[in-house]
Amino acid sequence: MKPALALPVALALALPAPALLAQTGPATVVPGTAPLPADDRLYQALGGREAIQRFTDDFYDSMLQDARIARFFEGLNPRYLKRVLADYFCVVAGGPCVYDGVGMKDAHAHLGLAKRDFNALVEHLQLAMDRARVPFSTQNELLARMAPLHRDIVTR
Repeated sequence: MKPALALPVALALALPAPALLAQTGPATVVPGTAPLPADDRLYQALGGREAIQRFTDDFYDSMLQDARIARFFEGLNPRYLKRVLADYFCVVAGGPCVYDGVGMKDAHAHLGLAKRDFNALVEHLQLAMDRARVPFSTQNELLARMAPLHRDIVTR
């Protein structure tokens, strides 16, 4: 596990609302408040769109195997969720992607996520990025950019 700095920082995106994930088309809700970067330096450091999709797929698949959090994904559309998660990471990293998912607050409000659930998600994202050989400093930069979303996701 990484130092405590990265853990409370953010991932958040992992659990959009089930009704929205069942759809095959894009959602029309405006995304959350993750700060958008002025350049694509982080996007390039993450390896671009394909690399982001690969670690996102690994991240999602590993969460499904974790008894602590797998229940939050029951009944969701995995193809759609993997795509919008990767799009979100891409946009936050300064890439040329478009995020068409829902805002983090709306997506997570009904889930009753605790800090321990959020930390488990962050752990899985870090491990997926480790397996993808994303440097630790690059991982922390992505997590730090998403940190403000923590308050929209953890509700208990």
